[in-house]
Amino acid sequence: MTSPVWSLIWNLLVVYCAYSLCRVIFLALNWSLYAGTITLGHGLELFGAGLLFDTPAILYTNAVILLMFLLPLHLKEHPAFYRVARWIYVIVNSIAVYMNLMDCVYFPFTGKRTTASIFAEFSNESTGEMLKIFGGQFLSHWYLVLLAGLVTWAFWRLFRPDPKTATPRRGPTTRYYIVQAVSLLIAIPLCIGAIRGGFTKATRPITISNANQYVNRPAETGIVLNTPFSIFRTLKKTPFVVPDYMSDEEAVALYTPLHQPSGSTAFTPRNVVVLILESYSKQHIGFYNKTLRGGTYQGFTPFLDSLITTSAMTYRYSYANGRKSIEGMPSVLSSLPNFVEPLFLTPASLNAMSGLARELGENKGYTTAFFHGAQNGSMGFQAFARATGFQRYYGRTEYNADPDFHGDEDFDGTWAIWDEEFFQYYAQQMSEMREPFMTALFSASSHDPFVVPEKYKGRFPQGERPLQQCIAYTDHALKRFFETASRQPWFKNTLFVITADHVSQQIDPFYCTSLGNYCVPIILYAPGDASLHGYDEERVVEQIDIMPTVLSYLHYDKPYIAFGRNMLGSDEGFALHWVPESSSYEYVWGDYALEFDGKQVTAAYHFRTDSTLTHNVLGTMPTATRNRMERHMKSVIQQYMQRMTTDRLTVKP
Repeated sequence: MTSPVWSLIWNLLVVYCAYSLCRVIFLALNWSLYAGTITLGHGLELFGAGLLFDTPAILYTNAVILLMFLLPLHLKEHPAFYRVARWIYVIVNSIAVYMNLMDCVYFPFTGKRTTASIFAEFSNESTGEMLKIFGGQFLSHWYLVLLAGLVTWAFWRLFRPDPKTATPRRGPTTRYYIVQAVSLLIAIPLCIGAIRGGFTKATRPITISNANQYVNRPAETGIVLNTPFSIFRTLKKTPFVVPDYMSDEEAVALYTPLHQPSGSTAFTPRNVVVLILESYSKQHIGFYNKTLRGGTYQGFTPFLDSLITTSAMTYRYSYANGRKSIEGMPSVLSSLPNFVEPLFLTPASLNAMSGLARELGENKGYTTAFFHGAQNGSMGFQAFARATGFQRYYGRTEYNADPDFHGDEDFDGTWAIWDEEFFQYYAQQMSEMREPFMTALFSASSHDPFVVPEKYKGRFPQGERPLQQCIAYTDHALKRFFETASRQPWFKNTLFVITADHVSQQIDPFYCTSLGNYCVPIILYAPGDASLHGYDEERVVEQIDIMPTVLSYLHYDKPYIAFGRNMLGSDEGFALHWVPESSSYEYVWGDYALEFDGKQVTAAYHFRTDSTLTHNVLGTMPTATRNRMERHMKSVIQQYMQRMTTDRLTVKP
């Protein structure tokens, strides 16, 4: 262990063992939460997954140690160097272990690992009160205090090399410098990949929501995660702050996300297929732009245009709830809007959440599956799909394993399997499912770097932006998908929902406003129901309306939580989203769009006639209308924040 590299590996292995010991203690002390639900096999899976989250935490906390051991420093020849290194190593890793052990006690009260929000939660407590709280906990959990002391002692004793016995060498040699330099060059990309949770461009940095990918119940995320990681990953995230706009009773009277179906019509077990198209802004779809850009405008979506014109239901004023892919999925599939921070990146991602898959899968016996042609785990989609009740996940791994397709020959080289091939795979898999089924697909080809398969080079119109030829390619893939689907026995008994995750590469001034940046299509298509057809030019709708619309269409008879409204019902529509550029909310209802900074309304626009939001009419709009809109908007925000912070996103049994 005299080599700095081997000493470093040994020291990090000791830390991994300490984290695993903390996980064992956590499970033992909280066994009542898991007894009867975790088998030995699943428990080992959870512990194995935990190593993925331990690694970033260990690399974060030991960053200084990594540099000290890997940099080619002449100081390493002196025992004093290792005395300093040992003190740093013992202190930082002991603190990490203490955090994990403290959560063994704190977890039953919160139901999730401690995050950075704890600093805000206890910010108003006096020092004396804090000492009293922690002092009482130390006394009642003396055995954990003793264990913490033993772990600290072990860190000290097991640290290598031991400064007392390390024998200084004559001086650094050429071999020493070569080994250190090579080790450092190898360690840098390995550490970056380990901290991110993967090495490909398609991998988003791993965060606490990724734990959902490995668990069967939200409580099991406590086993997979560790406390240092949970705090590190939420340090810069704005915590959800519950505003006190009005009393809870008044808020519920104005608006409630609790849906209580009251109809007497029997449930209709139709299949449900949700297609979320990457970057499919209305900007690029011909049907929505005939008036805006002239009657001869063709757009880039001839198939979608024909579908809307002849067979589907859609809306003129339809909006996304976010501006990122990770914001679109919760809105579309779970009716959860995006306010302030993306749900995927906040502690609320560990809440128990509902969605179309859970409501239909658990309560109506549906087969449920989520499809995304990228690397499994990419974007956190697999974790969210599992957290919201999808029983199966089909990604690049499953596609490559299917002998009927060409595997990675169909990989686009950057993100995912090309849309055309993956859409065909999607149709085939649904034909093998037991009906009724609820599935969702998230497309990928209309994404940067905006290329199409070699065989289609020059076939699709280039447009004014590189994205637009990809939009045209995905439209072609959709056409082929529906051609295949229309020949399947399940087709006539299926409701299709087509929307986008968010907008991209806006061009026209209308689409470049704060409101235009949320204009996405929402299309309902039921080939077995000719009555579901038309173009609604009045109602305001958004992505969170999809879930309650689908459940209402099926005559779902169970209570559920959804922040949207039924687009086919008599409920008045509205749209409410967070605008990151101005750090404010934008609320659309009736004829007006309000801008709200969280405290006061700052602007209002008559969006139906002022398409570029040029004229602020806050001072001239009817007072009653403004007051009604403001109170309703505040009610929605307040209840969203309350439910996010108190883990009330599902109907408790």
